[in-house]
Amino acid sequence: MQARKYIVVVGSLMSGLGKGIITSSIGRILQSKGLSPIPIKFDGYLNVDCGTMNPFRHGEVFVLDDGTECDMDFGTYERFLNIDLNGKCSITGGKLFSRLIEKERRGGFLGRDVQFVPHLTDEIKTWVRAVGEENKADVVLIEVGGTVGDLENGYFIEAMRQLANEEPGSVIFIQLTYLPALSAGEQKTKPTQHANRLIQSMGIFPRIIIVREGSPLTSEAREKISLYCSVPKGNIFDDPDLDTIYQLPIILEKQKFSEVLMGELGLKASNEDMKKWSSLVQKIIDPKDEVNVAIVGKYTAVKDAYVSVKEAIVHAGAHLNLKPNVIWVESTDLEGGEGAVKKAFTNIDAVIVPGGFGTRGTEGKINAAKYCRENKVPYLGLCLGCQLQVVEFARNIAGLKDANSTEFDEKSPAPVIDFLPEQKKIKEKGATMRLGAYDCILKKGTRAHEAYGTDKISERHRHRYEVNPDYRKALEDAGLVISGTSPDGSIVEMVEWKDSFGVSTQAHPELKSRLERPAPLFVALLKEAAKRKKKGA
Repeated sequence: MQARKYIVVVGSLMSGLGKGIITSSIGRILQSKGLSPIPIKFDGYLNVDCGTMNPFRHGEVFVLDDGTECDMDFGTYERFLNIDLNGKCSITGGKLFSRLIEKERRGGFLGRDVQFVPHLTDEIKTWVRAVGEENKADVVLIEVGGTVGDLENGYFIEAMRQLANEEPGSVIFIQLTYLPALSAGEQKTKPTQHANRLIQSMGIFPRIIIVREGSPLTSEAREKISLYCSVPKGNIFDDPDLDTIYQLPIILEKQKFSEVLMGELGLKASNEDMKKWSSLVQKIIDPKDEVNVAIVGKYTAVKDAYVSVKEAIVHAGAHLNLKPNVIWVESTDLEGGEGAVKKAFTNIDAVIVPGGFGTRGTEGKINAAKYCRENKVPYLGLCLGCQLQVVEFARNIAGLKDANSTEFDEKSPAPVIDFLPEQKKIKEKGATMRLGAYDCILKKGTRAHEAYGTDKISERHRHRYEVNPDYRKALEDAGLVISGTSPDGSIVEMVEWKDSFGVSTQAHPELKSRLERPAPLFVALLKEAAKRKKKGA
């Protein structure tokens, strides 16, 4: 094994430039060279994790196998690198300060006054090194959340400066910047120059600069960045707007990115390549056919709230050589009845109802499930989408007219969805749901079993409610298929309709979908969508 290296990706004066995509692309390139990278993300907020954050403010909460609720960038890491990460890869300000204070209370600092430097920065360096060692990684990829100059990440950047000083030649800093252009088309480099000077004032000297811009980087702009930021022109790379984020590793490699990066770090490559990756990317860009998929959500004003669902659709489409056109449908717009649903679902080949919390928009989701069942539109329900499929079936098929979830009606006379037993005594909100990977046993002869092709699966969860076991027999007697349960049979994990493709799961299979390994239920849904379109239904 080569000596472990560290790549630190920092931003500039703007957030939202795609540091997560850059970090993931670098990791994918390193994998293509036969190396083993492990990503770490630092988020400066004082929350311990993302679990209590509103999707409108933060976007999707991503969940790992071990139950860690983390930033949506972790979904990008896993989708690009095709690996399962754990909570140690997620560092937050809340985690760091909690750990430090707990250590101080135990007397871990021998009576010394505890300070940002060296105690907090030492804690960070120890954490980063431990993640690399535990994963036997050739390269540790470290994404620093936020923008340079933020109070929230200054101490973390200082820790990375110390790491570079302690391990000379093993740490490289990459700056991601944005290059605005005037209406005349002239690219302005001053924001990048000022950001770089701010970074250098903190003792950080980027050796590679990656530039986001609307049009190709001009030679004049490249020369200015090189001159004023003390970076060779060959170490400045374009990060242009692309048809799909999965193109970025290919685009960077066309610019000889790995040659520069590995030369700077003294890394050697084996004979791996990106042929399979490139083939799938080409199918995303130039597919043979297309289908229309509606996502009926509560947070459609913020598309990042459903990023894993959207990407799982892309993955399935790539493997089927299909272009899935996503149509966003706000669930509250479907509460006007069948007419509103029919209008929204015109020319729709499949429907996905994803997860969510709270009463708003739930009746619209129930109407969507009813329309799909009655009109045989392929339907996939995820978490809340599963629960509401059960509510709809209970009301309209099982004869339980007032069926509901106790999340929305605590006094429902037919609570077909209720708290998981272990949730009833819980008072705190953070990290208390059913979280992480759980096994599920699939019933043979069902659509779910056909999709997965195996008896036992494992998917990630994030929920408090379940199908009420008191109503299970009544639902099955009415024709609802229980196609998946927990290994002991006590928890309903998956349900489906008998007469058409309507499959739902309490889990979030989108969280384990990868470009190179798509989620089976999404593949099955798009297959059904293609069949429906071909029939002209």
